[in-house]
Amino acid sequence: MLRRLATARLLWPGLFTLAALAVLLALGKWQLDRKAWKEGIVAKIEKRVGAPPVDLIPFVTATHEEPDLEYTHVRARGRYRHDLERYIYAPEQSGPGWHVLTPLMVGPETVIWINRGFVPEARKAPQTRAEGLVEGDVTVTGLLREPRSATFTPANDVARNVWYWADIPALTASAFPDRKVQPLWVLVDVDAGDTPAGGLPRGGTTRLQIPNRHLEYALTWFGLAATLVGVFLAFAWGRLREGAPRAP
Repeated sequence: MLRRLATARLLWPGLFTLAALAVLLALGKWQLDRKAWKEGIVAKIEKRVGAPPVDLIPFVTATHEEPDLEYTHVRARGRYRHDLERYIYAPEQSGPGWHVLTPLMVGPETVIWINRGFVPEARKAPQTRAEGLVEGDVTVTGLLREPRSATFTPANDVARNVWYWADIPALTASAFPDRKVQPLWVLVDVDAGDTPAGGLPRGGTTRLQIPNRHLEYALTWFGLAATLVGVFLAFAWGRLREGAPRAP
């Protein structure tokens, strides 16, 4: 068989085709795995977002069989420190803007970072939205998030108070440089219903619509694999016919 393939000049094209086929099939399988992973996220969101809120501090300090607690509906009570707002760059289709991160003091040495929601660039300064600077004890409800940076996320500019992801230790160190404060390791995105008087910051910014086109991508890779096999078979058939002995 190998001699015949070599004679028909098909050995190396066949090996290259097998290697390319393996890569295409692996990519298709990877997309199917991603599809299952994405469906798990969607199911988790659907289950947790609509559930009644649970008390945040006991919840995050308890032992859980499920290591991933994201999107759990939680509540916490404390006092905002509006003077220590931090801002995550969050442009929308309507224009540039920011997510307002405010420390919620739940004790003299314990802080929870709250994403109070979106403000446009023109309303970034707290004095432009004084109605939203809620004073006194407040009860916050929202979705628990576990902040992490993506591969291409820019570095936070701590000195200019320009953030691109919620680095909880860095946020706490920048806001309380001379004071020992223990932050919870989570961020809470407030519910849309927690939007204060005046409408800013606008709560409910958590992205809950997760695109899932992985089946489409998988079918594309498998389709390319089938096309590759078809092209090689047609190519091989032509080569074998060229090398076949002709009838007298």
